[in-house]
Amino acid sequence: MLKVGDKAPKFALYDTDLKLRELKDFLDEGQRTILAFYPGAFTGVCTKEMCEFRDMHGELQKMKAKTVGISVDPPFANKAFAEKYGLTFPLLSDFKREAIRDYDVVWKDLGGMSGYDGANRAVFVVDGSGRIVYSWVGENPGKYPDFGAIRKSL
Repeated sequence: MLKVGDKAPKFALYDTDLKLRELKDFLDEGQRTILAFYPGAFTGVCTKEMCEFRDMHGELQKMKAKTVGISVDPPFANKAFAEKYGLTFPLLSDFKREAIRDYDVVWKDLGGMSGYDGANRAVFVVDGSGRIVYSWVGENPGKYPDFGAIRKSL
């Protein structure tokens, strides 16, 4: 399991415009990046969580932080999700399930579907050098993150 102080695993994932995005694209000196893994677009807790990050945008900017959402959903579903809920931060598709393995946030048999591995709900805050400064992995995909703790880490 990844912990504070670890180097964040690199990734290369497609965004909603089918552009390949790498972790390094989001790392800026003096800024922090919130990597928010979510199980599935359009589901209740995921919608609530991503909309909370959307609503925090101005506050995050003042704290020199930004959000990147990551799920195993295809880019097309993520795009529809972003458009429906006005999510202006990047949503990345881990359809090969590499990032969820590297970040150790695989939830096996998501939704009770045998063989369907999805992302567990998890949040990692990464500094400009790529080091994890905050790490939270939910006990299960239905667990909602502590946004106060995320704010405190920034």
